[in-house]
Amino acid sequence: MTDRSLWSYKDIAAHIKVQPDTVRSYRKHGLLPPPDHVEAGKPYWYADTVRAWVASRPGNRGRGGG
Repeated sequence: MTDRSLWSYKDIAAHIKVQPDTVRSYRKHGLLPPPDHVEAGKPYWYADTVRAWVASRPGNRGRGGG
């Protein structure tokens, strides 16, 4: 099952429980994957891209980690 919904900074921030500015900072510092889609100069990521990124983040407290 593939989730093709597009997420903005605000959606990503809500998912990882931080402020949207924090997500912008992650992108500025190269910590966020490249956007899957850009519309009117605004970046968007597929939900699956974000979930994969979150799962691979250092300090991830999700399931499956050692």
